[in-house]
Amino acid sequence: MVGVGAGGSKSALARATLVNSFGNVVYDEYVRPMERIVDYRTHISGIRPKHMNKAKDFSIVQKDIAELITGRVLVGHALHHDLKVLLLGHPKKDIRDTSEYEVFRREGKRRSLKDLAAQELCVKIQQQEHCPIEDARAAMFIYKKHKKGWEKNKKEQFRFKNKQKKRGNKKSAEANEKDPNVPIVLL
Repeated sequence: MVGVGAGGSKSALARATLVNSFGNVVYDEYVRPMERIVDYRTHISGIRPKHMNKAKDFSIVQKDIAELITGRVLVGHALHHDLKVLLLGHPKKDIRDTSEYEVFRREGKRRSLKDLAAQELCVKIQQQEHCPIEDARAAMFIYKKHKKGWEKNKKEQFRFKNKQKKRGNKKSAEANEKDPNVPIVLL
């Protein structure tokens, strides 16, 4: 992300990276934000003015990524930020976010990817400028390490929500049957 808008306080996408389940890069492009860059945030982002010389238009990158993630499980850290700046949505059931997974929380609070990578993978990341390839790989490998339990947990959540929906629908139907103000139509 780079800073755009007044004082560079608004974040805009400047590089997008996707890796597969093996950590191999499947997409890595610099992105030309729609607004003028005010702060490159180089000390964190690693983005420099020279990178914008070969940057793709936002709309092209957005379209490419939308096509690549459609119908797939999306793994990452704080994915809501990434999806927000890409102006994309993704089915909640297909998101595996290392910042949201309860097992990784400390006293109910989200932890940084840097902290999780150190604990879960025994690797140091984000020592200086952030590398999106390194970050994507870290999130993927953390997910893979916990995949079995994570997917079991996801399945149980899905079952519980379906059970609650059925129970709610059944109660609504029963309530409507007994309510004299609910019309009954006979055909």
